[in-house]
Amino acid sequence: MSEVNADDGGAAQQLSGAAQSELLDLCQQQFAQLEKLQNEIILCEPDFCETPPDQSVNRLTATEAELKQWLTIEPQLLAANSEILLQAGKEEMLKLCSELETIVSCCETKRDKLQETKELEVKWLEEKKQVLQASVSHIKWLKKEKEKVSEHTMLQDLKEKLQKMKTYQERLMECLSDILETHVPPPDKENSTSKKKKNNAPNIHEDLISLNEILEILMNKALNTPHDPYVEMDERFWPPYVEMLLRYGIAVRHGENNYKIRLETFF
Repeated sequence: MSEVNADDGGAAQQLSGAAQSELLDLCQQQFAQLEKLQNEIILCEPDFCETPPDQSVNRLTATEAELKQWLTIEPQLLAANSEILLQAGKEEMLKLCSELETIVSCCETKRDKLQETKELEVKWLEEKKQVLQASVSHIKWLKKEKEKVSEHTMLQDLKEKLQKMKTYQERLMECLSDILETHVPPPDKENSTSKKKKNNAPNIHEDLISLNEILEILMNKALNTPHDPYVEMDERFWPPYVEMLLRYGIAVRHGENNYKIRLETFF
């Protein structure tokens, strides 16, 4: 654009004195004609009718007549000097080139944005096609499986799964029982052979149950009556066992009755 402006300024300086004087004369003639027309318009305005609708109709008629006159008149050159015409043509061409460059820049920017949008849309379309294809494949697989699997087979599978779960539960209970028996033996009077322990230890009830049995009672209560999972403690519950369950968060004491506990909710 700097080169275009430089060419424009250089072209304006290349006009000869005769061409410049001729151009000034043409400008003065055009200004004089404009002043004459303006004066005629000012003088004719008072002659218009006072009614606004009639005035609008008259103006429309005059405009249409002027348009027809301009259509019949052949265009004439403002100046016969070729140097002036060449200079005017150069200026118009430079102006047109500048406008076209602006339009091209806007079109390129819009094209780049449309290209980015197109790429995003194509990528989104490919992802949707993949999802659709995967869904169709899964549906076909489910239909085939549904045709193959009968009601008897489904019941048999459920029975096998239930049997596996029962076996797994029994193994877990056996492991828990072994761990408790090894690390948490049941209370026994005969273990306290020391005289000091015999003198200091309180009387132990003969019907005390093991920690394994306490846990089994709590689990059965939680499964059988989930609306009332609390178990009321009696003399069979050894206090150290109960305290250990409460301390390590395995059991929870009732909010109002301290003699009731329940199994902690682990899910």
